[in-house]
Amino acid sequence: MKFVHLIEINAADNPLIDPLSRDQLWRGLVLRAERPTLFVLALDACEITSRSENGISRTLQFGKLIIHDEVHFVPQQFVRYHVPQQNEIPASDLTMTIEEPAAGALFVRFEYDDHQESGNDAEAEFYNNFRRDAYKESDIDTVRKIRELAMEGQLDAPLQ
Repeated sequence: MKFVHLIEINAADNPLIDPLSRDQLWRGLVLRAERPTLFVLALDACEITSRSENGISRTLQFGKLIIHDEVHFVPQQFVRYHVPQQNEIPASDLTMTIEEPAAGALFVRFEYDDHQESGNDAEAEFYNNFRRDAYKESDIDTVRKIRELAMEGQLDAPLQ
């Protein structure tokens, strides 16, 4: 299943939403990869097992379930998560891309790909709809948390 959606970050027509800078948004997306327990409620622990100039490898613990993944960064552009196939977990990818069609008009495009063929049966479609809704809610929560961290001043300086 492939699933793509867009979240508007800065709404010029809504003065109740404090705008984020591209730097703040970028730092928030990187922080989601570096410290995912701030963003993912069911995640018990995250250990960064290796680090390079362009990314990190991590071990995530959800109760007894352990998942190894890789995160690739292209600064100020996108963060790509790759979960290789492991045990009963199929390979999957998530890319979060910053888009700025006009100065200050920021969006994040979320692209999910589980590398599985879309089934035509009703049961598969039911579960895919459920997953799409869960992905959207998780992404809305990510943006909410980035806004909260920005309001606290935690995204104003480069991450360490």
